[in-house]
Amino acid sequence: MPIFRDREYLRVELEKSQDESLWMQCKACGELVFKRRVRENNNICPNCGEYFFLTAPERIESLIDEGTFVDISQPIVAGDPLGFVDSKPYPERIEAVQERTGLPSAILIATAEMDEMAVLMAVMDFRFVGGSMGSVVGEQMCYGMEQAMERGIPFILISSSGGARIQEGMYSLMQMAKTAAVRERLAARHVPFISVMAYPTTGGVQASIASLGDIIIAERGALIGFAGRRVIRDTTGEDLPANFQTDTFAFERGFIDRVVNRENLRGELIHVVRFFQRAEKRD
Repeated sequence: MPIFRDREYLRVELEKSQDESLWMQCKACGELVFKRRVRENNNICPNCGEYFFLTAPERIESLIDEGTFVDISQPIVAGDPLGFVDSKPYPERIEAVQERTGLPSAILIATAEMDEMAVLMAVMDFRFVGGSMGSVVGEQMCYGMEQAMERGIPFILISSSGGARIQEGMYSLMQMAKTAAVRERLAARHVPFISVMAYPTTGGVQASIASLGDIIIAERGALIGFAGRRVIRDTTGEDLPANFQTDTFAFERGFIDRVVNRENLRGELIHVVRFFQRAEKRD
């Protein structure tokens, strides 16, 4: 699977993520909406305000300055340490999802600019095995943080993940510790780390790197938690609050710093990056 490096790649991937049908049905309100209008509205239903999933290329497109995207993802692919087979062997599953999404893994690592300020972005894509963090995703994240240190620019992680990738067993769980260790080096170098939790940010990703940002922002409507609601209820035998694992629940309990509507996320990130930039100049 080739790794593409330029803006043309982003344009092609955006086109591939948009099929030829002109209309789509909102699962929340049931209305048929014009697909182009949804895209122009940050993938938000213009009738009821429900959010649709954003692919990694779409997410990047919505946040960065035009023409500044450069993919620096490493040309690595997942191994099969367990010889894992469910309905198909793990290598075949990876090849199928690569073909379907056009992505080499569940994360894109890119340099870009936001309001003419250089940033390094790591953006997860839920379409790729649920955005799960296996050895490749962990290695790409660590590479992204190392590049942010080398270039002296803020690191922005946008999470959309079901957690660790079970097909890789302990190799997947090890990424929690590995990414946290590199994040510690990022802090020692005083490189800003901004974490954005999108729907969903759960499992091992939420329990490790996604919760370690200097600033943690949740996109409105994000699902934030470790185990599933049913698992927790059955294990503890307790009823859970109606808003459990929502953005509001996490904010009220201090797990995140801010909840931001999708259409305001670019502006919020620019504000935070500029804050860190000014703080650095004062120092």
